[in-house]
Amino acid sequence: MKKILALILASIMLLGLVACGGTEDVKDDSKTDKAEEAEGEVVEEDQEKETPEKAEPKDSDDEIMIGISIWSSTDTLGSQVKRMLDVAADALNVKIMYVDQAHISEQVTASAETLAAAGCDGIIICNSATAEMTSVINTCDENEMYCAQFFRYINEEDNPNEFALGQASPYYVGAVHEDEVDNGANLVRILCEKGARKIALEGWEAGDATFLGRWTGYKKGIEDWNAANPDDQAELLEPQYGGTTADTGRATAEAIINANPDIDALIVAGGGGDTLVGALAAIDSLGLKGDIQVASTDFLPDLEEQLETGGMSTQSGGHFCDPLYAFLMVYNAIRGEYDVPTDDFYDILFPYIFVASVDDYSGYHQYFVENLPYTEEEVQELADKSFEDLSDAATSLSIEDVMQRHGE
Repeated sequence: MKKILALILASIMLLGLVACGGTEDVKDDSKTDKAEEAEGEVVEEDQEKETPEKAEPKDSDDEIMIGISIWSSTDTLGSQVKRMLDVAADALNVKIMYVDQAHISEQVTASAETLAAAGCDGIIICNSATAEMTSVINTCDENEMYCAQFFRYINEEDNPNEFALGQASPYYVGAVHEDEVDNGANLVRILCEKGARKIALEGWEAGDATFLGRWTGYKKGIEDWNAANPDDQAELLEPQYGGTTADTGRATAEAIINANPDIDALIVAGGGGDTLVGALAAIDSLGLKGDIQVASTDFLPDLEEQLETGGMSTQSGGHFCDPLYAFLMVYNAIRGEYDVPTDDFYDILFPYIFVASVDDYSGYHQYFVENLPYTEEEVQELADKSFEDLSDAATSLSIEDVMQRHGE
């Protein structure tokens, strides 16, 4: 029966989880009821369990509740994600519940249990390490709760067991993610074209799936540059990890610069934006603003000013609508509009927007910052599309696409 086992853990999960800064943030945004509390014994997962039968799809008049497991719903990128998902939830009359899990593995897996206990029909999740998805998918199967990843996917070559589990699950809908290798390679190419030759790297969490993809891209970018420029070689240093807060990001950047005073560029790989804020503060305090080029992923709210003053050299971002598509995939699975196979799953590759100048940024600011790239009416239209058409809409998102749709 749906959610019976998870309700046993409701009081423990809702009160005991931890998030950024010390305690996990379980947010209902006035859209959800509090999860029911219950007590009892913890039942261990049966690793040999049979594939569960699918729940009956919900009628359009039934109330749908979707949970969002995210590293932070308040940092730079997370708040952009929340802004877009809140609009989508209103447009589709869906209740939503946020759980901030700080990309800490124990909190990531516990967040799925928390959202199941709260009665969610589905969740979207930005996990950290792919290994976490074994527990997440099992929790979703046991609670008849649909699941899709955003900003993440399961790589078949690197994680064959998790990949097979996702394929076999009737509740793992799929993933929306970016081409992180291409993203990393392009950022390094732009840095090298702007004169960088000794590039330091600040990650946020060792082993994070997205960071590993970007790091592969950074290394590819260096290899490509050096192959094309044998007399003008560039170097990429090993990564140091700065967590997901401004304080840890600043301390890590200072340590990198003190140990490598001759670097001329720093890649802050991501982590939601706060890590970058701290790194930029460190560079500024050391009097090196403009001397050290900075590249990153996850647009800052003051990116235009940073580009003007030399704080930032180049950045990729604009991908905060990625979770919208994961949300729509889960929404349609709950309604029975998207069949979830037990030998495959859905996959959408989402595009990045790259900026390396104030001119590059001006269009993005108008169509992605001052206004959202999708209105409530457009979200409703997206929700009625087939998966193939939904995927096409996702991959075509750009500044030009928004301008055309909004009649500019």
